[in-house]
Amino acid sequence: MPRVRELEVFRLVLPYGRRPESILVRLTDHGGMTGWGEVVDPAPKTWAALEELLAGALIGVDWEHPDELGVLPGGSAADMACWDLWARMRGVPLSHALGGSRTSLMATVRIGAERNLESLVARVNRHVCAGYAHITLDVHPGWDIEPLRAVRQAYPALSIAVDARGAYTDVGALEALDAYTLSSIERPFADLAEHAELQERVAAAVLLEVSSLAELDEAILVNAGRALLLRPDVLGSLNEARQVHDHAVRAGWKIACAGGRGTGLARAATVAVASMPGCALPCDVAEPPRSAQIVTPPVGVVGGVVAVPLTQPGLGHTVDVARVRRLARDSYAA
Repeated sequence: MPRVRELEVFRLVLPYGRRPESILVRLTDHGGMTGWGEVVDPAPKTWAALEELLAGALIGVDWEHPDELGVLPGGSAADMACWDLWARMRGVPLSHALGGSRTSLMATVRIGAERNLESLVARVNRHVCAGYAHITLDVHPGWDIEPLRAVRQAYPALSIAVDARGAYTDVGALEALDAYTLSSIERPFADLAEHAELQERVAAAVLLEVSSLAELDEAILVNAGRALLLRPDVLGSLNEARQVHDHAVRAGWKIACAGGRGTGLARAATVAVASMPGCALPCDVAEPPRSAQIVTPPVGVVGGVVAVPLTQPGLGHTVDVARVRRLARDSYAA
């Protein structure tokens, strides 16, 4: 039975891109076993909730399974740490603890707008040469038909999705993209009714992102798509991610997993979730820069494939605690 005797919380500013913030939670039980969790770009009150409330919710509390703990202060980071600790104590990979069965995952790579079509095709070529068999192109009004046509002409057999990031209001504009044999059209609109209309008119799966089981229920009810973008770090817990997965599978929807930038911990949890049976679409867990990773082996893609770690229990990665302390801008222990 897990019983946390000590916890530490670290706030990091990551050394890449726009320098996103990441909060890590480390739990230690009475036998010295540890579990880790991470939330990237946390809400403004997350640090205060972890500092003020997490110790009271976990230290000295007996529990048999992470599901018993309900919604923890600080959300997904604390929940992930509990799952990691629980799985490590039982000697099982987190993927198996969640019901996952895959040993490897097909990966996608997201490609944003380029300066011109030649630059775009050259960038796609680099990823195809690196082993990717699927790409996701960012599109928006004014940058959609021409880039898609250029990539499709260069790579007739390549599996392609487009991600609109809610930028469209006209169903017809996206319907025209269906001629290029897309695997999915991701997040096209802000309104579910427009998603449903588009799905009726295209062969590609319309893919939605939800932040709760209730949102998924509503989308299924109005036939707003046939696929789900599942981001475990957006949901409150790994149990909720599993519930969303199961509900989507029952509705006949396919699932793509994405998210978890940060230091590698959140990405490792995304990999575990993506190993579940319904997550058949290519996942997005592209490797963050090595300057930010605190785990060994690094979480990333090799030859267009992500390995699901099965040789170590829990998240399946060793955390470089000394590096965490060097990167930490702030920390709290109880």
